[in-house]
Amino acid sequence: MSLFRRVVAINAGVLVLAAILLAVTPATVSPSLKVAEAVVLAVGTALLIAVNLVLIRRVFGPLEQLAGLMRRVDPYAPGRRLALPRAEAEVAELRDSFNAMLDRLEDERRQSGRRALAAQENERRRIARELHDEIGQTLTGVVLQLEALQRSAPESLQGAISDAQETARAGVEDMREIARGLRPQALDEFGLRSALVSLASQVSDRTGVRVRPQLPERLPSLAHEQDVAIYRVAQECLTNVARHADARHVELSLGATVAGDVQLRVRDDGRGIDLHESNGSGSGLAGMRERARLIGGLLDIRTRDGGGTEVTFTVPGDDAA
Repeated sequence: MSLFRRVVAINAGVLVLAAILLAVTPATVSPSLKVAEAVVLAVGTALLIAVNLVLIRRVFGPLEQLAGLMRRVDPYAPGRRLALPRAEAEVAELRDSFNAMLDRLEDERRQSGRRALAAQENERRRIARELHDEIGQTLTGVVLQLEALQRSAPESLQGAISDAQETARAGVEDMREIARGLRPQALDEFGLRSALVSLASQVSDRTGVRVRPQLPERLPSLAHEQDVAIYRVAQECLTNVARHADARHVELSLGATVAGDVQLRVRDDGRGIDLHESNGSGSGLAGMRERARLIGGLLDIRTRDGGGTEVTFTVPGDDAA
């Protein structure tokens, strides 16, 4: 029976019950209403309203439960669906429609997010190439011009020209460092393992924090966007450690799980992270969570018992993707 017919049936049954009670009981209403009759009418009306309310409540209760479930659905925690067993036909149809809408929204958000990340990586690649080919060549030319100028310059200008040369060389190195950060060539040319080894070495040389990579020779096959996501999460973790953790040692490990997934783990011995204070949005955490969500991965961030922070990023392998 539809929800509409059930409501009509309940109200009709209550009215029929009231008519039967009036017919079989000695209750009467005189032309001039007496106090006793008014009391009987008030009590009878209250009872009918109470019975009607209880019965209607049972009918519309699943709708209220469904509305509560809808309010608890979090778009940033995908995968949750409404489950309302023994629901009426209309409620079940509304539940199924809402779940289908969530499927479409999550799929569209995932696809649009992947397109945005792909566009971002392409733009990073373009900027890195222009920095290397244009700005880098220009600064290199400046260094060569300064060397030629130094050979013919008087002794009084030698010191100033040497300083300008060092500044230009430092600019070239800074530019190359920025280009490598924007788009690491090792990731495109040699794969994820070599890119992570190079990243660990660069962070150690630049910051003084000892990064110890623990990477197997072979890993399960991953899609290119998954390789990029793992590299970016590792890059963001090491950047956070260098800037905020006051750590001395970092362990960077990557390996396969029993289920065939690939798991990245970054552990440091710093002061740890306050997840309540950061609320998941500071220190690049929001970007890491978004990358994990878009490729179907799981990101777990916790404070270690012995001090420091541990970030675990699990990426589904080809069989689980």
